[in-house]
Parts: sequence; structure tokens; C-alpha cells
Amino acid sequence: MRRGVGVVAEASTVVPQEFVAEREVRIEASPETVFSFFVDEQKMLRWMGTEIERDPRPGGAYRHRITPGNVAIGSYVDVDPPRFVSFTWGWEGEGSSVPPGSSLVEVTLELDGDATVLTLRHSGLPTQESATTHDDGWQHFLDRLAIAAAGGDPGPDPWATPA
Repeated sequence: MRRGVGVVAEASTVVPQEFVAEREVRIEASPETVFSFFVDEQKMLRWMGTEIERDPRPGGAYRHRITPGNVAIGSYVDVDPPRFVSFTWGWEGEGSSVPPGSSLVEVTLELDGDATVLTLRHSGLPTQESATTHDDGWQHFLDRLAIAAAGGDPGPDPWATPA
């Protein structure tokens, strides 16, 4: 699901509002298992990215090559195993519409029988186009996470192979 909020007029001032990408997925694994795929470098690389350096504690930084030429940079804001993790997000490089640390990704994990319902909310995106692009990206990677966390092999990421 995607939500975008446009511009709100307050008196005679126009205040830009953020755009949000949201996704929910049910994963056949415990919250503890799913959580580990957000803080363990080797597990994370099974479902997203090709290189990663991270320090998964509040204030800890990360640098994550998601696809060739696309490096996400940010820092962890809140780490509450196994229920919640949040981190700032942005793209390395001058001219990025989402500079490092300018948006926030929040991941909530809730037990649902023998599975986990993962809710991801990516806020602070500057445009509807950016929200749509990030929403599509999160869907791609969360589908891969659902396979990996359940003990399967999502296979090589087609997005990680240069064209």
C-alpha cells in the first residue's frame, strides 16, 4: 500500500509534506529469525544487496551497496529485538533526491501463529515518484526476505547483476 500526502495550506503558507511507502508481508518464521535478517550482515546479504558494513545499535552507521551504482547510507535509530528496528535511509552521491539520512525506515515484527507479520514504513520521501520507486524496491526485497527467513534460497538477485 502506498500513501502520499501532497501539500497542506496553513494560513498563507504552503508547507510541503512527506511521502510514505508502506508494505506488509507475512513470513513463515519467528520474529527472532526475521529480526536477525535486519542486523546480521551475512543474513541481510542473502535477501538484499551485494556489500554491507553496519553497526546495528542506536546511532550505529551503515553503508549498504544495494545494486550496482546504488549505495544506501544511514544510521540505526532504534533497535528493539525482536519487535522493532528503525534506521535512517538515503542514497550516496551528489544530487540524490533522497540524501543519506534524510528518510526513515521503520520495521515492526508481530508474531502471528507460527509466522511473523512484518510491517515496513519508509517515511520522509520527497515526492510521490520517490515513494513509488522505494515502494517497488521494498516489495522486491521483502519478497526475497520472506523466502530467506523461512529457510529457502531466494537465488541470485536479478537487480544485482549489471545489465
